Amino acid sequence: MPRRAATRPVAAPSWPRRALFAISGVLVLAAAWELYKALGPVEGVRWGQTVVLPRTSDLAMPHLWAMFQRYGQPVDSSAGSPTVLVAVARASLISLGIAACGWAAGVVLGALLALLMVSWRLAERALLPYVILSQTVPLIALAPLVVTWGSQIHAGDFVWKQWMSVAAIAGYLAFFPISVGLLRGLRSAPETQLELFRSFAAGWWRTLWHLRLPASVSYLLPALRIAAAAAVVGAIVAEVSTGMQGGIGRTILAYGIASGGDPAKPWDAIIGAVVIGLVVAGAVSLIGLGLQRFRRAEETS
Repeated sequence: MPRRAATRPVAAPSWPRRALFAISGVLVLAAAWELYKALGPVEGVRWGQTVVLPRTSDLAMPHLWAMFQRYGQPVDSSAGSPTVLVAVARASLISLGIAACGWAAGVVLGALLALLMVSWRLAERALLPYVILSQTVPLIALAPLVVTWGSQIHAGDFVWKQWMSVAAIAGYLAFFPISVGLLRGLRSAPETQLELFRSFAAGWWRTLWHLRLPASVSYLLPALRIAAAAAVVGAIVAEVSTGMQGGIGRTILAYGIASGGDPAKPWDAIIGAVVIGLVVAGAVSLIGLGLQRFRRAEETS
């Protein structure tokens, strides 16, 4: 009987190739922006009251080089005004820190819920529907509640600050993909291997650490990426909803309101938000690099 040829795991793209793909994607988007601005209709295209294609005028869609030139100019005409680059960088760092706090809190909460649900079927049946239902609540309705509840928290010298409300909302969005993704990953361990661990009288913690968690890595990494993106979006939107000052969300709003004949200014703030997303994606990729050795080898037939 002929022996079946051994198969090797499919190699993941190398880091230089991934970086090249990312840079190429940014360049393609930049080229598409300038190409549409050069060829698209100045007043856009409407179908009734619906905008089908955006306008390409300099007021609505400035050139990329105009945006980058604006970075080197002061925010306003007041004395000592920082450049737009400095102001956007400061606001981006504030939002990045808040989003990171929310993401970390969401990861911890989502992981605890997943561990509870995987160890107790009754908890899964009771909690999972509410976990899914929680994501249907709009942020515009949630933000005032979080601010109100937070202002009522008093513990000694501890004072609930506005950025904590923003971080709580970011964590609220981040915990869902972690809980669902990790739960699916923890349940992905093969039944034969679970039976093997039971035959060796391995306890719940040993089975979790040596079997279930390694099996869940392939599900956990995408969940971490989605949670990170949700935390960034949640932090930016929550800054606007809660009225918090200093972050990139309020900066985008302020620059958009006061743009007037300065269309490049709000786009500079939007680019700052995009950079936050890229930084977060890169950070999660580094986490994935550290967890790579825990992945189970996947064979192709």
